[in-house]
Amino acid sequence: MSNPLLEFAGLPPFSKIQPAHVEPAIDCLLAEGRALIEQLLTRHTVYTWDNLAQPLEDLREHLDRVWSPVSHMNAVVNSDGLRRAYNACLPKLSEFATELGQNENLYRAFQSIAEGDEYPSLNVPQKKIIVNALRDFRLSGVTLPSEKKARFKAIQQQLASLNAKFEENLLDSTQAWRKHLADETILAGLPEGARAQARQAAEQAGLEGWLLTLEAPSYVAVTTYADDRELREEIYTAFVTRGSDQGPHGGRWDNTQVMEEILALRHEAAQLLGFANHAECSLATKMAGNPQQVLDFLNDLAVRSKRVAEQDLAEVRSFAQAHYGIEDLQAWDVAYYGEKLRQHKYAISQEELKPYFPVWRVLEGLFTIVNRLYGLEIQERKDVDTWHPQVRFFDIFDDSGELRGQFYLDLYARSNKRGGAWMADCLSRKRQGSQLQIPVAYLTCNLTPPVDDKPALFTHNEVITLFHEFGHGLHHLLTKIDYPSVAGISGVFWDAVELPSQFMENWCWQQEALALIACHFETHEPLPEKLFERMLAAKNFLSGMMIVRQLEFALFDFRLHLEYDPAKGARVDELLQEAREQVAVVKPPSFNRFAHSFSHIFAGGYAAGYYSYKWAEVLSADAFSRFEEEGIFDRQAGRAFMSSILEQGGSRDPLELFIEFRGREPVIDALLRHSGIAA
Repeated sequence: MSNPLLEFAGLPPFSKIQPAHVEPAIDCLLAEGRALIEQLLTRHTVYTWDNLAQPLEDLREHLDRVWSPVSHMNAVVNSDGLRRAYNACLPKLSEFATELGQNENLYRAFQSIAEGDEYPSLNVPQKKIIVNALRDFRLSGVTLPSEKKARFKAIQQQLASLNAKFEENLLDSTQAWRKHLADETILAGLPEGARAQARQAAEQAGLEGWLLTLEAPSYVAVTTYADDRELREEIYTAFVTRGSDQGPHGGRWDNTQVMEEILALRHEAAQLLGFANHAECSLATKMAGNPQQVLDFLNDLAVRSKRVAEQDLAEVRSFAQAHYGIEDLQAWDVAYYGEKLRQHKYAISQEELKPYFPVWRVLEGLFTIVNRLYGLEIQERKDVDTWHPQVRFFDIFDDSGELRGQFYLDLYARSNKRGGAWMADCLSRKRQGSQLQIPVAYLTCNLTPPVDDKPALFTHNEVITLFHEFGHGLHHLLTKIDYPSVAGISGVFWDAVELPSQFMENWCWQQEALALIACHFETHEPLPEKLFERMLAAKNFLSGMMIVRQLEFALFDFRLHLEYDPAKGARVDELLQEAREQVAVVKPPSFNRFAHSFSHIFAGGYAAGYYSYKWAEVLSADAFSRFEEEGIFDRQAGRAFMSSILEQGGSRDPLELFIEFRGREPVIDALLRHSGIAA
């Protein structure tokens, strides 16, 4: 059978890829990979970059290139057939990765390169690849006795399957809840755009009336604007009990046991490797030196921000009581009365801003901003095969006219698509002789889709999300490193990987930049000066509550992995409660099962690493402070950021790169100032 996954060069042929192609392609590549490794190890007695490290780079890159469209389609056009094929391959890929990492002959071969005569003459990225490889061999259990090796390998396979199961339970429980309304009066308070979206969702489902779902644009609109308190409570309850034993589908897609098993297996794997727990193991590939450093950082921020958060909540409570007679402010009321208070204080709402952020203007402005900063030209291409009609494709050229990268842009929320927003690697930069493979990225969001004949209109928060993911994209696409495992975001310490993404968010708050990304979708008038002033005044509105919410997640995640005790089990609820007691100001109801949908740590790469968001925010705020000093479109500062951060990928230590850009080590002052918290 012809198999497009084994035959394509360059961009993936999405329209040709079928579930039946997936497992045969992966089986074929894994068999070829095993044969190649055996050949490389037996053919030579003296190992070099060219006869070992480079062929292995090529092998990994080829496997990633084929798996990438499969993994991506599973997330954005999920189907039963694709899910089965994807899940069938996960244990095979995990087994192969662990096999590679536990291959003692391969480990010794890399050691011999590190200790050999050739090593001093290798370039910086090559040396980093060798150093990373030796670290990763140890983290794969290469030095373990055979019995422990086998156990470690089995654990990795189980974890791959459990991570996928967690994500599936979350997706299925999200999709299962729908509320069909025949009476529009229940939607009182919702802006016209949100109502139109609910009407369009109903039409697409073949229904009359309006349809509410748990997809982000629908959920956020209801909890923020719906006057009907019972409706807010109903959708809140469905949302915070996804994948759990509670709520409207309690027990059907329950992640409780999945989480227990994931945490137990992570802990066991870490101990097999000689770490006390998974948190210690996790920090082996991060900037933070030890668990105490992470806890001190989080606890310090908690002390600084909790007082501000308490003041925020007290203000919302007092407002809800004085203006609406609400004596018992509940979790499903906070966003609603918070929004009412925002409008009362600043006469501004996200909905009021939406007409000024039509998709065409936001993209045009975003591309102009990166042109001013880095000299890049971004052009759309229409002749590219994609996975959905809404997906767009773009080329990025630098100021010398060289094609530097390409990206797919999948902006809108829809069914059978994973929630959230992310950037993923389609192709990595790679050089073979005179041939250069250009990096390609997937930029995926779940923003408000176009309704009727209007363009998509975004909230300012959605614009920030797009800029965030675009920052990740630039990190991947502008790399000048020619080795895939340290090009772009690959090999970057996990707690530094959010630096370029959070850095890009800053331009969403600058008047000069907003002049480029905002104009009324009908009149083309710029964002009014007074509206901008109100927007800026409201920037840090309830920011204390937002910060402690992130700290709650980060402390819960880190302690969950740091304090795991097999005799006591996961203690998910207990530790979440303790984290809330320490930092949270909004106390959620007892049925809230936030952890059961915390896919960042149970299905993503953030286990014992969610603190990275705040850690990297220190770096990004401090990096942006140079532009505050020198001008937000200062080309010299932009070029410096591009050459020191974006182009270097994972080839050098992120602290070293930051110091090269900023001229000193990072300080927390800019983050506290940007967040409205006194330094």
